[in-house]
Amino acid sequence: MRTSLPAADQKLVQIVDAALAETARKSGDWLVCRKGCTQCCYGPFAISQLDALRLQKGLIDLRSSDPKRAARVRQRAQQAVKQLSANFPGDPKTGILREDEEAEAAFAEFANDEPCPALDPETGACDLYDARPMTCRTFGPPVRSGPEEGLAVCELCYHGATEQQIAECEMVPDPGNLEEKLIAEAERQSGKRGNTIVAWCLAK
Repeated sequence: MRTSLPAADQKLVQIVDAALAETARKSGDWLVCRKGCTQCCYGPFAISQLDALRLQKGLIDLRSSDPKRAARVRQRAQQAVKQLSANFPGDPKTGILREDEEAEAAFAEFANDEPCPALDPETGACDLYDARPMTCRTFGPPVRSGPEEGLAVCELCYHGATEQQIAECEMVPDPGNLEEKLIAEAERQSGKRGNTIVAWCLAK
């Protein structure tokens, strides 16, 4: 298992987490994300090779501090891979998602009820929280997925807020676009190009 993260990944994590903290301050009670809420923990989502390396390192760190919990995470990941391989919209051996329109359409409907392997089903907590992907770090508050896109928020959050109030809480997670550079570096280090999902990167 390759776990050599780009040196600047910790800087990226700090930037994103600081942006989330500022958005949470502005949002107050509108942002209801909390430990035990698992709304965003079901249904696989695409993660980068940078996310994958971070998760793999997180699992190795967990194996040192709590080997039994780490073993349960890996077992859940292996069970998910076994269960999902037949309909995986990509290469089931590598876990790399295809990028064509047909595969993207299939992924939109893929395993929407499947829990993330890092989710502890008993506590509702993430066993790899400190190593979680960027999507997990930005889900909930208002985030713009592209320059031409509107703001997306978790359906459980911002009840009673106006569009203007939501816009005032917008989270800009990576203003310097550091993640893109680090993904390219991670792909060179791992020898893998393209997105995967959490189960595949933790099952090995």
